[in-house]
Amino acid sequence: MNFSTPLFLFFFLLIFGLRWALPRLKFLPEWVPKLFLLAASYFFYMSWNPKFGLLLFGTTILDYWIGRTMDQKEGRSRVVLLSISLVLNLGVLAFFKYFIFFMQSGNAVFSAFGLNSSLPVWRIVLPVGVSFYTFQSLSYTIDVFRKEILPERNFWNYALFLSFFPQLVAGPIVPAKTFLPQLKTWVIWKELPLREGLVLILMGVWKKVIIADQLSILPDSFYRSPLAFSSAYAWAAVFAYSLQIYCDFSGYTDIALGCALLLGFRLTENFRMPYLASGFSDFWRRWHISLSSWLRNYLYIPLGGNRKSELRTYVNLFLTMLLGGLWHGASWNFVVWGGFHGLFLGLERLLKKFWPGFFSAENGSGILGRFSYRVFVILCVVLCWVFFRSPNWKTTGIVFEKLFGLSTGENPALSSLRILFITFFLFFVATWIGNRDEKGGSFRKFYENLHPVYFGVLIGIGFLFAVVFSSESQPFIYFVF
Repeated sequence: MNFSTPLFLFFFLLIFGLRWALPRLKFLPEWVPKLFLLAASYFFYMSWNPKFGLLLFGTTILDYWIGRTMDQKEGRSRVVLLSISLVLNLGVLAFFKYFIFFMQSGNAVFSAFGLNSSLPVWRIVLPVGVSFYTFQSLSYTIDVFRKEILPERNFWNYALFLSFFPQLVAGPIVPAKTFLPQLKTWVIWKELPLREGLVLILMGVWKKVIIADQLSILPDSFYRSPLAFSSAYAWAAVFAYSLQIYCDFSGYTDIALGCALLLGFRLTENFRMPYLASGFSDFWRRWHISLSSWLRNYLYIPLGGNRKSELRTYVNLFLTMLLGGLWHGASWNFVVWGGFHGLFLGLERLLKKFWPGFFSAENGSGILGRFSYRVFVILCVVLCWVFFRSPNWKTTGIVFEKLFGLSTGENPALSSLRILFITFFLFFVATWIGNRDEKGGSFRKFYENLHPVYFGVLIGIGFLFAVVFSSESQPFIYFVF
């Protein structure tokens, strides 16, 4: 049930109406609206494939039980319980997401040494959102183990936390300490941030259907047969994909956050204008914030973070990003993508250590250098997206040959370039507005102070433009992760 389709709109409007109507029926118990949202979330998830609802429910039972049991234990018993959660959750994730990858890699290794191998390579369907809800559930058991939160006593509250449909299939990864307290006291209608929710949904729809789906034409054509295109087309496609993946994923996040707000829940921020990053570490504070926070809190810090030796810090950074890349997909392309980001983070840390003045805002003579470094960072991020988008190593090699080999071939059509320039213009305008709003809240003040009639007209026109200028709907990129 794609967020950008009329079917989801009908589904959400129905859920939204009942969410606010049910609490007004005084004869109903207080738990009925929560159970209704839980049922709606499972219906949303199982509309894709009903049998995988059992997998989600199994994860819910497992970690709810471990959390409750862990609260009654001390010492080694808590370690054993946490280990059970880690092994079973990561085992399920590894089976569904990485089994084929591991078997194919094993066969390739045996073949490289001249050995015959016939490790089984089964075709396994990947459950949508399994990476997201697995990490979300693990964050709960780890936080309970660390005694940072108390275990949830109400099973249905925990089930709703894990299955809440706006963020179920592609995040953000919401910590239990952020979501579960919101189930204790429900937002009343008068406190509902209606305007903020509608603006977020509108921005998300625009990012998805007007920018991301329109831009997909260039990279999709190029990556299908890169040999047929010129170097100019290659650069256009690579830059188009860097903007497409941002608008696609952050568009989904905006819709998810907006829908959650309209249902009375505030989720965690996931993007903060990443292409304005001043460095690689700043990029990861702005891009997929919920995942980078998860990796920092539950992988990088437990590995030792920067509390050990300097060498160990670099190793921890590299391993964290390497595993972060593997989290995105069962492909060596993703591993290399994560590895490059780990390498860049390490090199940037070295630069800060031996040349701290380069990053100092007080160093006026270094303004040009810092600007050049920003450009270099974004260029590296854009080129790394090649590994993310490319279907295999052969295609990756051809793409880089096209980018740096001044190759001939088909050039981008005028219509494609027009779409690219228009969307880049919209992106820069939106970034400028967002940057001003982040500093002074000017955009928020504007729509919050508008007369309700004017606000309604503007929102209606915005959605009308989204329908008029939308292209053929494409699946969200992160649904496959």
